[in-house]
Amino acid sequence: MLKIHKSIVLDESQKPIAVQIPIKEFEQLEEIIENYGLSKLIDEVSHDEQLSVKDAKKYYQSLK
Repeated sequence: MLKIHKSIVLDESQKPIAVQIPIKEFEQLEEIIENYGLSKLIDEVSHDEQLSVKDAKKYYQSLK
């Protein structure tokens, strides 16, 4: 499990208003979130119709 070293930022009334984390840990969190989103997208389209190589090339040519 990813260990997150956080610092709580307080306002003048000592109420928490933000959290600071080291940039390396932020980048790791970002990568985890992106990978999760990508895996969800892959799951969503895994049952979609697949094109043959010929049809795929034809389709991509039509996008140009």
